[in-house]
Amino acid sequence: MSDKILKYLSIKNKIIEKIDNEEYEVGSLIPSERELMDIFQMSRITVRKAIDDLVNEGYLYRVQGKGTYVKSVDVRHDLFSITSCTEDIKARGMTASNRVILSEPVSADKNTAKKLRINENEPVLKLKRVFFANDVPINLTTTYLPLTIFPGLEKHDFSKESLYSVIENKYGIKITHAVRTLEAILADSESAELLKIKQGQPLILFSCVTYGEVYGKEKIIEAFKCLYRSDMHKFYINQVR
Repeated sequence: MSDKILKYLSIKNKIIEKIDNEEYEVGSLIPSERELMDIFQMSRITVRKAIDDLVNEGYLYRVQGKGTYVKSVDVRHDLFSITSCTEDIKARGMTASNRVILSEPVSADKNTAKKLRINENEPVLKLKRVFFANDVPINLTTTYLPLTIFPGLEKHDFSKESLYSVIENKYGIKITHAVRTLEAILADSESAELLKIKQGQPLILFSCVTYGEVYGKEKIIEAFKCLYRSDMHKFYINQVR
């Protein structure tokens, strides 16, 4: 084994050891590349290679402009549970917040109308938000909701209000079930900028249509897509035989 590989593995293993011993605690910022170069007396290329691998292996994650942090092994998303992004974040013991990028009535295009099972050009609320966990952007969610079911929904401030709480408490609609799909994509320029990652970084695209009980009948009440940072999420299914 070459000397370069031995040096790289040495840094990598020492960082893993510090994470395992909680010298680098979950959610904490690890030393910068420059600091690690001084600590281990290694070149920037060697240090960066070790960090890149630890990010890819799920030990660390990067926040553009801030640094590299220790990733929690418990950042998981239950594929069976119908919960909001805010509820998911809070369930992990993290502080949840979001920023509304867009909230306005639009006419449903063919694709949106098909998903919501409404007529083309019917009014829908288009709601685009970035969700944060401990001030770190973790997903970009774009939601479409039919305004025939939710008249006046555009008047709500969803940077402060919970969408599902408004649906259930103001409109009296019980959410019943959801159909979801999962696929891997690469970040485009918009999602990369909003999620503070590099363009081309892997994302998990989570598409969903949600059903609710409307005047005694089950209807599709929502269609959305979430772009999750793959370096900060694990999805799991609890199976029972």
